[in-house]
Amino acid sequence: MNYVDGFAAAVPSKSRETYRKYAEEAVAVFKENGALKVVECWGDDVPEGEVTSFPKAVNCKPDETVVFSWIIWPSKQVRDDGMKKVMEDPRFDPETNPMPFDGKRLIYGGFEMIVDS
Repeated sequence: MNYVDGFAAAVPSKSRETYRKYAEEAVAVFKENGALKVVECWGDDVPEGEVTSFPKAVNCKPDETVVFSWIIWPSKQVRDDGMKKVMEDPRFDPETNPMPFDGKRLIYGGFEMIVDS
């Protein structure tokens, strides 16, 4: 079964196109390092919950939008090896290619797929 990394972040709403371009560049790096698929989603109907929610999880401000992303890998081992290479890739150097959002408020996790239909 495949392995999935999931991410959520708060992105300045005015930076949608900047984020989209950054994400498209990132897709190439992930796929070069073993990812099967990368999906990036711009929040459209992401309500603030009373106890928990995506906006609360990423401390989303009124002028920001929640994005949700996932990367599908063929296995956890390919993911572990691939992510190490991705993080070392100069295209991800924050000095030359800064993330268009606050990375300190990014939430992420790795998930073993148990249903895929």
